[in-house]
Amino acid sequence: MTYQTKLRALLSPAEHRVFKKLNTPHRIQDYLEALPQNFSRSREGSCRSVRRIVAEGKAYCLEGAVLAAASLAYHGSPPLLLDIKTTDHDEEHVVALFKDGGRWGAISKTNHPVLRWRDPVYKSVRELAMSYFNEYFLWQNGEKTMYSHSRAFGLHRYPPSRWVTTESSLEWLADALDRAPHSPVAPAGIIKTKLRKASKIERAVLELEEWSRAGRRTRF
Repeated sequence: MTYQTKLRALLSPAEHRVFKKLNTPHRIQDYLEALPQNFSRSREGSCRSVRRIVAEGKAYCLEGAVLAAASLAYHGSPPLLLDIKTTDHDEEHVVALFKDGGRWGAISKTNHPVLRWRDPVYKSVRELAMSYFNEYFLWQNGEKTMYSHSRAFGLHRYPPSRWVTTESSLEWLADALDRAPHSPVAPAGIIKTKLRKASKIERAVLELEEWSRAGRRTRF
């Protein structure tokens, strides 16, 4: 039995209706952007399964990535994640990877103008991951914070019942991503002494948010 078949067998009729529509990376990205932001800062509250995300109608970055990965798997593509690590002063980010025409792209859930979708133009996962580097900075002072990224992390190593349809938290998955091999963005000497801080205009962009805490989408 294929992974796609196993996943589909677990879904409810309502869930099938959702996933049938999410048959391209573009449509998956549109769906994620239409979901209100999950503002929970607890690990349990921001690491919900795909079933709970769809039912509750909101998502955080890891949640958006696993929902995107499940959508890709539903239509026969491998469910792959990319984990981006930062300094202790910032928050990590996770995206779902896809491949089209031999090039890599990424589907992302974020509430800001940065760290978003990536078109499938990148020759390697490393090249795609590094495209996020200059967007990863603190709004307070412009300090660059991204320091490493994972390889493509396959969710097909886990039964879909463990991350798609479970009612339990996916904190274990966040831990597994943390433990996965990561590659530094550059030698430590460069990171410590050669980086330029983001400019004031770059930092000002981070004041924009797609979704308010009241669940209203910003109109631009």
